[in-house]
Amino acid sequence: MTISSFFVRASRTLNSSNFLLLCTLSGGGVVAYSELQSETQRPTIDAIAPPKKKVVVLGTGWAGTSFLKGLDASLYDVQVVSPRNYFAFTPLLPSVTCGTVEARSIVEPVRNIIKKRKGEIKFWEAECVKIDAVNKKVFCRSNIEHLVGSGEFSLEYDFLVVAAGAQVNTFNTPGVKENCYFLKDVEDAQKIRLSVIDCFEKAVLPSLSEEERRSNLHFVVVGGGPTGVEFAAELHDYVLEDLIKLYPTVKDIVKITLIQSGDHILNTFDERISSFAEQKFGRDGIDVQTGSRVVKVSDKEITVNVKSTGEVCSVPHGLVVWSTGIATLPFVRDFMEEIGQAKNRVLAADEWLRVKGCESVYALGDCCTINQRKIMDDISDIFKAADKNNSGILTIEEFKGVMGDVILRYPQVELYLKKEHLLDLTNLLKDSQGNQRKEIDIEGFKQALSNVDSQVKVLPATAQVAAQQGEYLARCFNCMDKCEDHPEGPRRFRGPGHHQFRPFQYKHFGQFAPLGGEQAAAELPGDWVSMGHSTQWLWYSVYASKQVSWRTRVLVISDWTRRFIFGRDSSGV
Repeated sequence: MTISSFFVRASRTLNSSNFLLLCTLSGGGVVAYSELQSETQRPTIDAIAPPKKKVVVLGTGWAGTSFLKGLDASLYDVQVVSPRNYFAFTPLLPSVTCGTVEARSIVEPVRNIIKKRKGEIKFWEAECVKIDAVNKKVFCRSNIEHLVGSGEFSLEYDFLVVAAGAQVNTFNTPGVKENCYFLKDVEDAQKIRLSVIDCFEKAVLPSLSEEERRSNLHFVVVGGGPTGVEFAAELHDYVLEDLIKLYPTVKDIVKITLIQSGDHILNTFDERISSFAEQKFGRDGIDVQTGSRVVKVSDKEITVNVKSTGEVCSVPHGLVVWSTGIATLPFVRDFMEEIGQAKNRVLAADEWLRVKGCESVYALGDCCTINQRKIMDDISDIFKAADKNNSGILTIEEFKGVMGDVILRYPQVELYLKKEHLLDLTNLLKDSQGNQRKEIDIEGFKQALSNVDSQVKVLPATAQVAAQQGEYLARCFNCMDKCEDHPEGPRRFRGPGHHQFRPFQYKHFGQFAPLGGEQAAAELPGDWVSMGHSTQWLWYSVYASKQVSWRTRVLVISDWTRRFIFGRDSSGV
């Protein structure tokens, strides 16, 4: 055996220290070889990757799930906290209340979603109880109480994404929390489904009087928005198509009442849709009471104040579903007080979804509102940026040169142009007589853009808005390092350089309102309105395509098919 082969075999069997000692005893040349090998194996400082920034996401609703699906998790250390370990397709919750769709058909486990993402995402089933913005920590508590071990823990973050949603707004109406059902989550829909069956089972008992039967079968829906209207329509179809066949003795005493404080139901839709919905509900026998406000709810009666007459009346009920809007969650409210937003109704964020007063925190979905900056607040700075030669006059070329950045920075400009059907930016420069001006001063510039801020609107608390916000923020996180060196946003009019990202801009793709009887109404982009049976089939196709996975897509379609063939299930399970 040669000396070199001996040392090779020795290196495989001895640890590093023993091998180094053996080399030392055997000659200087081998010692030099051993030192060279150890140097090449020792990691250098440059080879150690910097630690990933920590991203904590609160919530797994539309906003949180869309963010996680679009995020490149390999770039960050991502942790998700939510009291529910699933994502629910909430637009179909009214269908769950009547068995048109099963609850498990519209939910997808969060762990199924995150395991398909690039990189590792950790999930903790718990609720956030406090955000410490100063020390960049969130304090959480598990809702699983019957098992051993502490359920309280804290997480540190570099970036926090608050997408926790909101809670039902009761407007402090007495008795609502104790005696009403809500429709915010899957558990709510399942409770309503069981309660509807209980009302019918109780009403057919031989020991009840006629008045008691009518009281038990009086279903009241408070709130004439999309959720309340769709539930009333689903319930009417459920009763008409399935329940009266099973309970024929009470088919003539079932009553559905829809109470709305405004003058019309579906008041966020086009007035043609509101009118169509009210007329259809009238034909279906659904009692629509507009201009009425609920002042009290007991276990047996609901008290309503009619605005037009000032009359206060109480009517008995069997079930009340409360669907009147949303309110801020307690831990979000505490966070708002901590960062100086105590006077706000909801958490305020800027056009990049950053929480105002807390640069490392982002807010998405129902828990926040975007405070869009008005163009008139910066009109002087915009004019100054456009006036390159400081002449106090803008030419058409200078006007066009600045308007590209203006449209990006202030989304209301594009909305105004579409509303006024202005295809050319220079049309803004026309005077009151409609004559085209070739140059304008500061006053003319203000006049040209004076009506633009009328298009600044608060975005609705819908799944569509939340999903788009999640997708937008994920894209920003994916290119954060790149855009730090090469900003993609518009010019800063109050300072040098450009904004790091383009501001969020919501694109409205339309909205649906199922009205029962295989009819629906839709408000589509471009001021298109569609109503009737064909719109219902469009609703089916859109909602099937929007499912979060192929599993839920197949389950929902099979539920719809089963309902057409066999009807809805009325079992009390």
